[in-house]
Amino acid sequence: MATLPTGANFKRAQILWELGLHIAGNPQTKYGGNRDMCITVGSGAGDEMKPWLRFSTGSAIMAHAVARGDIDMAFVNPSALLTQAYRGTGVFHAPLPLRIIANYPSIDRFVIIMRASLGFTSLHDVKKARYPLQISLREDPTHSTLVLVDQLLALYGMSLTEIKSWGGGVHPAGPPNDKRRMAGIRDGSIDAVFDEGISIWIDEALSQGMSLINIEPEAFEHLGAIGWRKVKLSTGRFSHLPEYDCIDFSGWPLYARADLPEQVAYDVCAAIGARHDNMTWEKGTHEGLAQIGRETDATPMDVPMHPGAERWFREQGII
Repeated sequence: MATLPTGANFKRAQILWELGLHIAGNPQTKYGGNRDMCITVGSGAGDEMKPWLRFSTGSAIMAHAVARGDIDMAFVNPSALLTQAYRGTGVFHAPLPLRIIANYPSIDRFVIIMRASLGFTSLHDVKKARYPLQISLREDPTHSTLVLVDQLLALYGMSLTEIKSWGGGVHPAGPPNDKRRMAGIRDGSIDAVFDEGISIWIDEALSQGMSLINIEPEAFEHLGAIGWRKVKLSTGRFSHLPEYDCIDFSGWPLYARADLPEQVAYDVCAAIGARHDNMTWEKGTHEGLAQIGRETDATPMDVPMHPGAERWFREQGII
């Protein structure tokens, strides 16, 4: 298919997309600010825009807006947060009627790493010592890792607020390899990192005297009930790393409410198929169209697929 459909109206639409992408991508905009985009397809033929289909990026709790019908489809990172929304666990107090349209393949892991010189092997050790841990975390207040950090620390009977009361502190990071984080790892001002995006920071952290901190089986059991999967670190692209049980942070599902018309979901999947080669896929992870419609290491699916999407993928022989 052509990169852009013919016609002046589609040129104008692409110009608006490029403008929005540039404004939302302003590096001076702080995390949690105006960095997301909502794409609306509808009719502007009259004296107002009549929305028909709305796609959006945003936080995990945007699932409430999708369930209400304020937005028709949204991306979430990672898949486990959509699982929580569907089950009504974790940050969601009741199950939401959501379904997967497709799952963008992304393989990632969430780990806890600390300076080995501290002698800690578990979060229980930190709690017992009431240690003033200096932790590097994402600065975006809506970031999914912060949801997991709060859930994880609670299982060990503590919180970030309590760690701060011991004299600890949080060192903010934008991207996983934020220069502030990497500098703190090198100069020793950061004791620990709780994060994903490990392919671009963990090797240096390990080389700078930091080590992986174990998560106990009972903690994994509780996290699994919420929706987080336990996985081995030393697999695939991370096969050079130590043997370690960690938390899966893979998959970016595109999801919709369960009662979205079946044909709409079907047509969106057909659009993915038609424009597949124009999309930006994660290098080294994406294995082709079939991968986004079924369970793989990069596309965990613990939420049912929308019937319209299921019909399209079945017709393609993918499921």
